[in-house]
Amino acid sequence: MISITPTTLVLHRNPSFFFFFPSTTTRPNPTYPSFFTVRSSSSSSASSTSLQELEKEQGELRSELYASAPFLPIKSAKRVILVRHGQSTWNEEGRIQGSSDFSVLTKKGEAQAETSRQMLIDDSFDACFSSPLIRSKRTAEIIWGSRETELITDSDLREIDLYSFQGLLKHEGKAKFGPAFRQWQVDAANFNIDGHYPVRELWARARSCWTRILLHESRSVLVVAHNAVNQALVATAIGLGTEYFRILLQSNCGVSVLDFTPQPEGRSPFICLNRLNQTPNSPIAAGSSGGRKTSNRIILACHGYTQSNPEASTSGDLPMNMLGIIQDATEVSSLPPGWLNKYEDRITSAVWNQSEKAWQSLLGELSAESEPSKTVVVVGHPAIHIALMGHCLNLTKEWMGSFHLDAGSISVLDFPDGPSGRGVIRCINYTAHLGRWSIPITRSTVDDEEF
Repeated sequence: MISITPTTLVLHRNPSFFFFFPSTTTRPNPTYPSFFTVRSSSSSSASSTSLQELEKEQGELRSELYASAPFLPIKSAKRVILVRHGQSTWNEEGRIQGSSDFSVLTKKGEAQAETSRQMLIDDSFDACFSSPLIRSKRTAEIIWGSRETELITDSDLREIDLYSFQGLLKHEGKAKFGPAFRQWQVDAANFNIDGHYPVRELWARARSCWTRILLHESRSVLVVAHNAVNQALVATAIGLGTEYFRILLQSNCGVSVLDFTPQPEGRSPFICLNRLNQTPNSPIAAGSSGGRKTSNRIILACHGYTQSNPEASTSGDLPMNMLGIIQDATEVSSLPPGWLNKYEDRITSAVWNQSEKAWQSLLGELSAESEPSKTVVVVGHPAIHIALMGHCLNLTKEWMGSFHLDAGSISVLDFPDGPSGRGVIRCINYTAHLGRWSIPITRSTVDDEEF
């Protein structure tokens, strides 16, 4: 049984959804408001962390996380926006593409690329890097539009090399390769075919791509590529290894954003994942995660502004301005990338430890046998949600500064193998409903295609 401290976190139930909200009815300690407090039924005490301390503590961005695999130093801040290509003919057929170049965009894929162009129309780019494969290059051409600067094609941005698998329908791959195909599905990081380890090779290619992108004299870069290589680009940027393949979802024409902040003395830049896999479709619609159906999901919704302080989203359990989720939500974007790294270790440690208890409570809710299909919605502070994502990815608190969330944003965690399996990040910091990269049309939700 899960016991939620009623003054700080309320659990609302209906037949399909479970909602966790910061309570607005009382404040047990007006001097030290908390993010929220969760305790198990066997615990007699609950930990809490002062948001006021988080707001006051200042410090220098830390970069120890990247010391083992440094990137080239940069002189000025750089933002890189990754886009996966639109639906291709082989996506539609369910055929394994890899780095082959025989498929082209379908009509639907062309429409998805046009939608992405509209999403990004107000964004200013200095350069566009593209995979040379037809399906990706055509997507880049549509998004790039009439800009005068020429596209830069980079062969290392091609999709993962799958050798003998390429061109096969999925059932053909299973029948022809048996155990090897099974390993590709369940242990891709160690998958070997034709004497190659495709995922390991892909991670090395991604690092090579980053070298050229960071060396380019531009501050805002668009990169149009593929599912697997975009996963590798995100993962290598924030320091994650090949075991995270298929964990950071990339839908057709999904948009991901990485911010690079220069550091003194020629050190490796600080890197922050600003958002992951934003598409025009609803992030909470039914679908698949990495080609696998999922019936268990956690939705993290960052709360908006409070009535007493519309410029800050960290005011504890003050009454919520219900329009705050929409009104002026973009002001939170002024927070620098990795803003959590500005606070003392004792603060981030307290947040991390507190969130671990919340994470176990959430998994407990998903594991309830009475309802095999369940969605849990958590409404709270961005710092707690960042920590919850860290627990989902089995990271440590040092990674907290590698993620960014805005007020009113939505992040979605799927569990295609159930609550006891690994979580898949469907999207991070989705803000289309707030007017950021939104479009005035609605498109039907389509299951994510495998590459």
